[in-house]
Amino acid sequence: MSKKLPIVAIVGRANVGKSSLFNAILDRREAIVAREAGTTRDSIMAKADIRSSDGEINNFWLVDTAGIKDPNDEFEFTIQEQIQQAADSADVIWVVVEANIVITEEDRRVAKMALKSRKPVFLVVNKVDKARSATAQAELGNFVKLGIKTIVHTSTTQNSGMDSLLSQLAKIIPAVSELEDDDRLRIAIIGRPNVGKSSLFNSLAVKQQAIVSERAGTTRDINRAIVRYKGREVEIMDTAGIRRSGKIEVGIEKFSVVRALAAIEQADVCFVLMEANELNVQLDQKIAGLVKESGKGLVLVVSKWDTIKQEVQHDTINEFGDTVTETVIESDPFARDRIANELRQTYDFVPWAPLLFTSSVTGQNVTKVFDIATEIDTQRKQRISTRELNKWLREMVDAHPPAGLKNRMPKLNYMVQETDNKTPAFKIFSSQTQFIHWSYRRYLERNLRQRFGFEGSALQLWFIEKHETHKHGNSPTLAPRKHNSRAGLKRPQ
Repeated sequence: MSKKLPIVAIVGRANVGKSSLFNAILDRREAIVAREAGTTRDSIMAKADIRSSDGEINNFWLVDTAGIKDPNDEFEFTIQEQIQQAADSADVIWVVVEANIVITEEDRRVAKMALKSRKPVFLVVNKVDKARSATAQAELGNFVKLGIKTIVHTSTTQNSGMDSLLSQLAKIIPAVSELEDDDRLRIAIIGRPNVGKSSLFNSLAVKQQAIVSERAGTTRDINRAIVRYKGREVEIMDTAGIRRSGKIEVGIEKFSVVRALAAIEQADVCFVLMEANELNVQLDQKIAGLVKESGKGLVLVVSKWDTIKQEVQHDTINEFGDTVTETVIESDPFARDRIANELRQTYDFVPWAPLLFTSSVTGQNVTKVFDIATEIDTQRKQRISTRELNKWLREMVDAHPPAGLKNRMPKLNYMVQETDNKTPAFKIFSSQTQFIHWSYRRYLERNLRQRFGFEGSALQLWFIEKHETHKHGNSPTLAPRKHNSRAGLKRPQ
């Protein structure tokens, strides 16, 4: 059984320090922090981790939400929307209040609604550094009246209380850094709203499980179906549509994006859907880029292919013997090749991603989804021996040595495949790695795919600075090195 990464949502009224807490946990400036209340208008999320002294890692998604303000403000969450969506989507809720401000009515309403979710709730009393007076210190004890048992005092400006907050969190979230290793193939269907994700999901699941609607944004959670294909379990995930930041609506849409990104994290292969009549959209490219960065398998899918038509004029003779020109709507036999060429140019940053044209209405190429996903998964899991890799590396270097500067020429010494990485990843031990040009990396990746495959999957190439002699032995790309006798070794005869 797979485990998804837990989601921790930070909620509270405006200007209590939620974004500062978010940044402090990540140890980097991710959210915009300002004195003006309500700076964060969209939910911001990032992957965080807790590392224990024994090396155990707890990974989780951290979500910074917009501050609660006037519910009549069209740009803000209402209290009900924000807390309800945090309760539905998150596994743990952090309610943030200010230490130097007495409990407000908004604080009470937030705490009450968070507790009604029956999810684990922490009360984070932030800005304790400002509660210096005796009266303010006495007020700290009043926060127990909110009814939240777990209370942690923090100060983001002084970076205090973070360890205590994370240690409390580690007690209730599972220690999971990635999906458990099982034989189930996981497919995520992602894309913009209303491009046919739920229709494809229903066709694959062979049952009407998802709600299909002409209204964009019907799917708000991850719908799942498990089917068997050629003796293997396949889990299909239908996700909410991803909108560009400026178009994300208040309420549920913000957390829908969180779930969609979480589905990418869980999947082995992601199918990015694009509507046939609305191609070359920048957001589609961004979504494909997210999949590439995550190291997952990727397939570009042109959906609703049955809607591609063209107007054709035919000359006919009517009953009076006159020639009449009629305009008829027909399928365009050349559309596929034309669109395929356009998409290959637009998505040149993922030239290895297969292109699939589907129609859930006619059933065109729907079953190919399973075949393509299975093949990509097989390609991703292949392991290449070190001997084969270094033989190939020698050939590549001999055919096209890497360029450099005078007396500073990069040398590619040795190559191994990472066996503990689900994304096909390779380490190339080299010298003068700073002079290796990005085009040479592309040259190696292109030829690596031509020799060993890996179609439909991102590759990772790591250039690691090393001397000529590597711990595994002499460099396969160089002649055997003569050792100095003063180092205690005999000179070769």
